[in-house]
Amino acid sequence: MIRARFGTLRGLVRLILSYPQLALGLSASRPADPAQVRRLVFVCQGNICRSAFADVVARRVGLRSASFGLSTTTGRAAHDPAIAAARALGHDLAQHRAVDMADYVPRAGDLLLAMEVRQLHRLATDPRLNHLPRTLLGRWTVPVLPHLHDPYGLDDPYMATCLARIERAVEGLVSAFPRARLS
Repeated sequence: MIRARFGTLRGLVRLILSYPQLALGLSASRPADPAQVRRLVFVCQGNICRSAFADVVARRVGLRSASFGLSTTTGRAAHDPAIAAARALGHDLAQHRAVDMADYVPRAGDLLLAMEVRQLHRLATDPRLNHLPRTLLGRWTVPVLPHLHDPYGLDDPYMATCLARIERAVEGLVSAFPRARLS
């Protein structure tokens, strides 16, 4: 049950720890004014599973979006199990190519949406990005899941669970950030 729902025991522990971090203001979030958000930028470690998928879903539902990884190689293809899980959900991740944080070009109106609290902390320490609003994508899951554990290298059932959670969260962003809609 833990593997299918949380990826690993560490994933469950990080999820449990993320709730008080979020509630006590220790998540390194920087609030966004929804009226100012023009583009949603999804962030994870490698930009080959979670943020890549979120970007594809966002574009499909009509949002301006981008994605990048905190530690990746620009041009790297999406992870094969993520491509398969995305396909099962009706999305095509095959054309995605990773973007490293160093190659991401911030724009006015960007909102950074990370998968984990520790990723928000990393963004907060980057002098190029620390001025941008940032929060956790998992705030839009139902129920709220502030930690969306990395499915890379884990089993297929967790990959499917993780991507389904991301899909639902991204769909919730449509009404939360109406000015990020393509029109």
